[in-house]
Amino acid sequence: MTDRSMSFASVFRPDLFAGQVAIVTGGGTGLGRCMAHELAALGATVVLAARKPDRLDVVRAEIEAEGGKADCITCNIREEEQVEALVRTTLERHGALHLLVNNGGGQFVCPAESISTRGWEAVLQTNLTGTFLMCKAAFNQHMEAHGGAIVNIVADMFRGMPMMAHSGAARAGVVNLTQTLALEWARAKVRVNAVAPGMIASSGFKNYPEPVQEALKTLPAEIPAQRFGTESEVSAAALYLLSPAAAYVTGVTLRVDGGSSLYRHPFTLPSHAPFERFEGFHLSADLPEGLD
Repeated sequence: MTDRSMSFASVFRPDLFAGQVAIVTGGGTGLGRCMAHELAALGATVVLAARKPDRLDVVRAEIEAEGGKADCITCNIREEEQVEALVRTTLERHGALHLLVNNGGGQFVCPAESISTRGWEAVLQTNLTGTFLMCKAAFNQHMEAHGGAIVNIVADMFRGMPMMAHSGAARAGVVNLTQTLALEWARAKVRVNAVAPGMIASSGFKNYPEPVQEALKTLPAEIPAQRFGTESEVSAAALYLLSPAAAYVTGVTLRVDGGSSLYRHPFTLPSHAPFERFEGFHLSADLPEGLD
């Protein structure tokens, strides 16, 4: 069990981000809360951003109680005017923006054929468009002239994302956006990378309905590491990409998934008849029985 009386036990040196300003979207819960704590523990002034100010206030109080520096700005990343105001206010209050962590996002469990257009658009606007708007505002208002580092948090969607087609499509879009911005903004010394968490034990589990939570309990057996990941492991990956140690790294997506993206998919296909075959080659070889 974690000793909550202790400060963040980071693997990085304490002053790694001293004097730097970082925005963390989705900073009130889960991975965002963890990354904000670690950034602050390493000397950064962290600007927490999300739609719900009460959660941000709690995290700010936690960070300040441990001697860190934090600020809160309410922002719906789907709204361009609010995103522009978030970056502008950060610059007015703190004078710079060195680091951006695009962690804000959300999705819901649903088979693709049942996702409404409204639900589809809401998830894409939050996960994909919101990330784009944040990157754009950070670049135009500060990073184009001063450089910086951006990390986008995506997901393990590399072999499809059953029951979350909307999120999988959006996150795949963010991976390509990450690569594109890394190329376009290299001229300004802005590095853009992504982190793709696998199954991470976090407060996000509580957002799923009870049947899904029960199903989650069986998943460690489907992961080569044989366990869920921790929030700290995702945070360490993100902070590496933000740090000077990654000065020669841009446009990559770092998978933090215990090898799950290399292993078989935990989604179980329902039993059904095989697809019809096409046999156009008149001289095709006969195969052993059971393999044809």
